[in-house]
Amino acid sequence: MQNEYEIKKEMCEIGRRVYNRGMVAANDGNFSVKLNDNEFLCTPTGVSKGFMTPDYICKVDAEGNVLQANKGFRPSSEIKMHMRVYKERPDVKSVVHAHPLYATTFAIAGIPLTQPIMPEAVIALGCVPIAKYGTPSTVEIPDAVSEHLQYFDAVLLENHGALTYSDSLLNAYHKMESVEFYARLLWQTMQIGGPQELNKEQVEKLYEIRRQMGLPGKHPANLCPNAIAGKPSCHSCGGGCAASGAEAPTADADRIHHKESHGSVGNVSPRKENEHERSEVFIFTRGLSEKSVSMRMHASYAEHM
Repeated sequence: MQNEYEIKKEMCEIGRRVYNRGMVAANDGNFSVKLNDNEFLCTPTGVSKGFMTPDYICKVDAEGNVLQANKGFRPSSEIKMHMRVYKERPDVKSVVHAHPLYATTFAIAGIPLTQPIMPEAVIALGCVPIAKYGTPSTVEIPDAVSEHLQYFDAVLLENHGALTYSDSLLNAYHKMESVEFYARLLWQTMQIGGPQELNKEQVEKLYEIRRQMGLPGKHPANLCPNAIAGKPSCHSCGGGCAASGAEAPTADADRIHHKESHGSVGNVSPRKENEHERSEVFIFTRGLSEKSVSMRMHASYAEHM
């Protein structure tokens, strides 16, 4: 088991990885580690995460109050967001927030990462919804993120960046890498005609693999009452489990639907549509099967990014 100093060193190493991979610029980003129910280590505000040393790391309590910080260092201004994750997800031991280029591009465009394009992304992430915009360092972001915490282990922050969390700092960081890789692949395939998506049977097989692996965290594969009972999940039954006596789940993507140009896409951020932009985004999370939303983003979309 790592001691506190070793965890601080690991946080500095993750800071270098995040910075060197271009997931943050200047002093952006923040991450934290849970020591126990009332002690948390977190990165400081106003410093580059790529050049930290262990003495930079601050310690706070469950309310975000400073327990220990060396002179000249203060906890991240986004500590409220971290504390909300820990409060509502007792299984989480670490939280990572960054601004990876491609994932943040989707967050700014108001497009969730929902297309099943490769097995690794389906198994590891399921999909990545968008938390509505909140003013940084206020409770607006924690409130927006809270809506997704019980269903997903990664969230895009509208017009802001990405947030991942897991049972260790390394795993939380790896989820951030996975989100960015997923977003980059999706973006690049859009430039050559759009991705060829996995069908619902292929997705269900991958969900079953995840269930058999017993991977930790929250994931659409684990949430459907039918799937838990060993029956076909809501991803392939179109929400029909409600008819059999089980209450149909209502995750964020369940409520995604197309609205006109100034409307919103369910709980995903509103996005003004260009009448010349159009593509199908397949929603494969709980309660939807073979349903899609019009996100309108073809060739001309790239010209406006």
